[in-house]
Amino acid sequence: MDTIVWWGALLIAIGSLILGGIAGFFITKKIVKKQLRDNPPINENQIRAMYRQMGRKPSEADIKRVMNSMKKAK
Repeated sequence: MDTIVWWGALLIAIGSLILGGIAGFFITKKIVKKQLRDNPPINENQIRAMYRQMGRKPSEADIKRVMNSMKKAK
């Protein structure tokens, strides 16, 4: 009788871990999508504004260089 209870507890534990992992995946996916929607990644207009705040007029080469460096950093 003890063996049946032990196997039942083990199966419940494994099932709970699997269901928790699946639920965690979908919850995390939803949170990440919301974060990206609320805080989009930096774009070229934001880089231009940053250069203007520093008192510089950015050239297209400067902007492309910053965008490429950010893509490489990902």
